[in-house]
Amino acid sequence: MKKIKFLAAVCCMLAVFTACENDTKSKIEELENRIEELENGGNSNTGSDNATGTANGHEWVDLGLPSGTKWATCNVGATKPEEYGNYYAWGETEPKTTYSWATYKWCNGSYGTLTKYNTSSSYGTVDNKTVLELADDAARANWGGQWRMPTKEECEELLDNCTLKWVYSYKGTGVAGRIVTSNINGNSIFLPAAGCRNDDVLNDAGRNGIYWSSSLYAGIPNDVWDVYFSSGYVSMDYGNRVYGRSVRPVL
Repeated sequence: MKKIKFLAAVCCMLAVFTACENDTKSKIEELENRIEELENGGNSNTGSDNATGTANGHEWVDLGLPSGTKWATCNVGATKPEEYGNYYAWGETEPKTTYSWATYKWCNGSYGTLTKYNTSSSYGTVDNKTVLELADDAARANWGGQWRMPTKEECEELLDNCTLKWVYSYKGTGVAGRIVTSNINGNSIFLPAAGCRNDDVLNDAGRNGIYWSSSLYAGIPNDVWDVYFSSGYVSMDYGNRVYGRSVRPVL
């Protein structure tokens, strides 16, 4: 009889575990992250006491990168690292409800009619501008000061010098994304998987993160370099400039 009761108890525990598998994965990650914070003195950022600061009211983290570039702790439009923030078409400085060629600022209403940031006559008026001017930079327009969007090279520097760990629930918030930890000084920032806006639809929130650079993909000037990640993939990529994507400022 005792054996039967024991087996029944084990079966119940297995059933509960199976039903709560996803929640358990999140709780384990939350516990691991908390242990890491405690090992670092209660702060997820390690390194020098001068690792963080503020500029024009927005916090930055020094990741010890060779260029000296400092990365913001939040997206434009957000007040906490885990908040998605706003979405911007590349070269536009305000969010909107519909992201398409018909609503894009730097074309004449359709694909192939670019009016700015273009290297090929096949795509519209050529000006050979390949990096956003500050007047068209969503970071500078919204945060002011010296804040701006990162270049392709600065994004590559981030990926080359940091470890990007996927988490399903950042610090127990339920927000998925990647913790970006410097291989140089151990400091970190969090990039939420905020997805992307196409037309009036938000796609892949919680699954993918796509962060604009300020650099045009010159070979196909309808596209722009970005940082792309999912739970199993991290890379520099390029995508359609009319889509609404996240912006993480730098100094």
